[in-house]
Amino acid sequence: MNRSLDDAHPTDDYTDLGAMLQRSDGGKAMITGLRGATIWSEDLNRLLPFYRDVLRLQVSIETPGFVVLGPREGPSLALGTHSEVHGRNADPARHMVGLKTDDLTGEYKRLKDAGVEFVETPTDYPNVRVATLKDPDGNLVQLLQFIR
Repeated sequence: MNRSLDDAHPTDDYTDLGAMLQRSDGGKAMITGLRGATIWSEDLNRLLPFYRDVLRLQVSIETPGFVVLGPREGPSLALGTHSEVHGRNADPARHMVGLKTDDLTGEYKRLKDAGVEFVETPTDYPNVRVATLKDPDGNLVQLLQFIR
């Protein structure tokens, strides 16, 4: 079989893909963790000021139509313009970005004072405090403070 992983399709039978998942040392390839996530938008210039200036996430890579926020080594959050994305998110609860903080109450107050729309005020759950906000495209973002 002469296929690459690029040829794989979600409906394929993956029993034959094992041979393609070999590391150079002969072991099986494996997923080792989360590298990052991307939020696509019709207009990057609508999202970037919110994530960079309001949420204060550091830009590590910036190219026309695409920006990476956070450390280059990951995990990171990317924002980009995509031709298939139009308008606000019609299903914002489908996925949520989680951002860590060590002062959820302080960040909630700072962002609320800056006019950020919250759909969940700081709420205590087992082992974590959570507040959920909307970005300018209507995507949900959770602020997380883990309880030690």
